[in-house]
Amino acid sequence: MAKMGQHLILILALAGLAFGVRPGDFKVLGPGGGGAMFNPTVSPHDPNTVLVSCDMTGAYITHDGGQSWRMFNLRGVVRFFVFDPLDPKVMYAQANGLWRSTDAGERWKLVYPNPKKIKIIVMKADHADENLVADPDPLGTISALAIDPGNSKVLYAAAGDKNHASLFVSFDWGTSWTRQDELPEVPHHIWCDPHSPADSRSLYIGGPHFVSIKTKAGLRNSPVPESVSFADISMGFTSSSQPIIYGVSEKGIFVSKNGGSTWRQSSLPGSGAKVRAVATSRQHGDIAYVSYNNLSLGWKKWLGVAKTENGGDSWRLVWQEASAAATNVHDAWITERFGVGWAENPLELGVADQDPNLCYGTDFGRTMKTTDGGASWWAAYSRKIPSGEWVSTGLDVTNVYGIHFDPFDSDRQFLTYTDIGLFRSEDGGATWQSSTKGVPEEWLNTTYWLAFDPKVRGRMWSVNSYTHDLPRPKMWRHQDVANYKGGVCVSGDGGKTWAKSNTGMEETAATDILLDPHSPPDARILYVAGFGRGVYKSTDGGKTWSLKNQGITQRQSFAWRLSLASDGTLYVVIARRSEDGGIGNANDGALYRSKDGAEHWAPVPLPKDVNGPNALTVDPKSAQRLYLSAWARASGTHGDGGGIYLSEDGGRDWRQIFDGDRHIYDVTVDPNDANVLYASGFESSAWRSNDRGEHWSRIPGFNFKWSYRVIPDPVDRNKVYVSTFGGSVWHGSLIGRDEPVDIATPELQPGK
Repeated sequence: MAKMGQHLILILALAGLAFGVRPGDFKVLGPGGGGAMFNPTVSPHDPNTVLVSCDMTGAYITHDGGQSWRMFNLRGVVRFFVFDPLDPKVMYAQANGLWRSTDAGERWKLVYPNPKKIKIIVMKADHADENLVADPDPLGTISALAIDPGNSKVLYAAAGDKNHASLFVSFDWGTSWTRQDELPEVPHHIWCDPHSPADSRSLYIGGPHFVSIKTKAGLRNSPVPESVSFADISMGFTSSSQPIIYGVSEKGIFVSKNGGSTWRQSSLPGSGAKVRAVATSRQHGDIAYVSYNNLSLGWKKWLGVAKTENGGDSWRLVWQEASAAATNVHDAWITERFGVGWAENPLELGVADQDPNLCYGTDFGRTMKTTDGGASWWAAYSRKIPSGEWVSTGLDVTNVYGIHFDPFDSDRQFLTYTDIGLFRSEDGGATWQSSTKGVPEEWLNTTYWLAFDPKVRGRMWSVNSYTHDLPRPKMWRHQDVANYKGGVCVSGDGGKTWAKSNTGMEETAATDILLDPHSPPDARILYVAGFGRGVYKSTDGGKTWSLKNQGITQRQSFAWRLSLASDGTLYVVIARRSEDGGIGNANDGALYRSKDGAEHWAPVPLPKDVNGPNALTVDPKSAQRLYLSAWARASGTHGDGGGIYLSEDGGRDWRQIFDGDRHIYDVTVDPNDANVLYASGFESSAWRSNDRGEHWSRIPGFNFKWSYRVIPDPVDRNKVYVSTFGGSVWHGSLIGRDEPVDIATPELQPGK
C-alpha cells in the first residue's frame, strides 16, 4: 500500500496545481487520451491557458501549458471556444447554447438562449442530447462567434439553423441581438479585423464556399475556387493591409493573401497528400500548420503536420511518420501500444495568436503540442512514471463500462474500455498499463466486462469485441450483428496475459459475463451475453460453450446484460432495436428469466410504456425484488418509458420509482447495505437512494453528461466510482456539499 500512497500523493498534487476542488473532491482516473479531441484554442493573454473539447461531451482546460487539465461539462458537445480579447478571465463556448465563464473557466453560465426564456428542455433522443427551447429565440444555433477587440460588450455571431445563417450583433454581452445580414451559408469562423475603425469594424466570415466581408459599405461575398469546399479555414494578419487566409479541402490547400478576393493552390512536398486541418497565428499570418496523410514521398506514405513560414509559398514536413514513430514526436502510451497511425494525423490544429511556435494538434486519441515551431512534439494527454506505467494529465476521452477489483489483491484494479481495451493498475488506481496481451487482435477494441473466480487466485475471464459502444443504435444501424467479432478470454495470472477461450461460441460481440459462485472451482458455470446471438453457457470454466436460447423469440436477439438472483434465477436483458419512439412491435427490447440454468427461458413483462430495458438489478436480500433500468423512447419531451422501475414480486407488477433521469444505464446495490442504491445515466448526474429507491438525491461533484454506472468503493464506504461514456472513471466522496459545479444556471440543473 505504500507504493499506492506515494503515487496518489503525486497525482493529487498535480491535479491541485491549477484548479478548484469539486464537491466530494471528484477526480478522473485512467491512462489519459483514448478518444477524439477537437478545437484546441490557446488564450491570447496566456499561452499556458488552453481549451480542448471532445465528441463525448467533455471539455477541458489547462492553465499550465498542458501539464494538467480539468474536465468540465456544458451538457453537450462543444463546437468552438472563443477568448475575450480584453479580459483574460472571460471565455465562451458553444455547446447546446452559448456559455460564458468569467473566472478563467472555473464556472460557466448560459448566455444564449436566455435561461429565463427557456420553456422546456427536450431530451428524448438516444443520447439524451439536449435541445433548449426558448421563446423568443431570434438566433437559433450559433455556428461562429467573434468579440470586438476594443469592446468586450460587442459580440458578432453567425446563427440560424443547419441550412441558413445570418450575421447578428450584440452590444450588451449577448443579452440582446440585432440581425444585420443574411449569409450565403453556415460559416466555420468569424474574425474581426483589429486594425479596422472601432466604430465600423471589418468582419471576415469564412465558410465552405464563401468568404464574406462585412464593412460599413455592406456585406460582400467572395467565392472560394470553383468546385472547392473548405473543410477547415484559418485567417491571420501580417504587415500587409489585408489578412491572409488558408483553406483546406479534398482538392488540397488554398491560400488567399488579399482577404479572400483571389486564391491560389499551395502544395506540400511529395504527392497525393490528403489535408485535413489548417491553422495560422492570428498575429503572424505568414506562419501556418496543416495536417496531412497519404503523402507519397521516398517510396512511403506519410502522415503528420507540415508548416509554412512564407504564407504558403513553400511547406516543410515538421511531423512526418510512416511505419515507425518519428524521432521528434514524443508520444505517450498510444503509439507504444497501438503503433503509428492508430490516432491518425490531427483532426484539428490550434496556433497561439501571440506565438506562432506554439501549436496544438488533436486527433483520434491524443492532444500533441509543439513549443518550438514543430521541431519537436510532445504528448499532453498522459505522462509516464519511472516504473513504466501511465497516468492521465486530465485529458480523458474514453468509454469505460466499469472498474473491477481483484478479490485477492486490493491494489489490482481493471478498467474495461471501448477502443483501447482492458487496462490494469497494480497500485490501487494511481497508474495504469494496457492489459490485453494474448487477446486476439481482432477483439482488441473493446473489453465489455470481467468475471473473477472467487476461490482461485489469478483466474479471471473477459468478454471482448471489435464492435464498441453497444447497445447504442449507431453501432448496429448499418452493420449486420451476425458479422460482429469477439468472444471470451481467460487469464490465470491476474489479467497480465490472456488466452482465447471460445470453443463452441460463434464470433460475437460478447457484452457481459457472469459466473455462478455456487459452481465448483474445477467446473465453473459461466454465462455470456452475445449481442445478436443470445446466451451462451459453459460448465467447464469457459473451455467450451453452448448456445442456450430456448424460449427467446427475438430474431438475432440483442442479448446485452445478465443477472443472477440469490435463488438461482437467471435473467437476460435483450436490448431493443428501435430508436424511433415506437413500441409494441418486433423491435422492442425484452426481459427473460430462467429457473433452470438457461436451459429454458420465459418472458418477463416489461412495465407499461417501456421497451428499452438496459439492466436488471436484483436485491441480494430478496430474490423477488427487482430494479429495472430503462432507456427512454424517442417520444414526448423528456423521452417516454425511461427511468427506474421496481417489482417486488419477481416481475409480475412494476411501478416507477425514479424519472428524474430517463436514460438510466444501471442501478447498483451497495454491497454493505441493500437499502442504499445508486444509479446513473445520460443526463449529467449520478444518483443515490437511502430507502431502497423510494427517494433519490443527486451526488454532488459528479457532472459528466453521459455516465454508465456507480460502483461503490470497496475500501471506503463514503466514496464511489462512476464510469462514463467518454470521460473515463470519476472517483470521489459522497460527502460533498450540494452546490452547482461548473454550471451555475439554476434553470438547467439536472433532474429539474
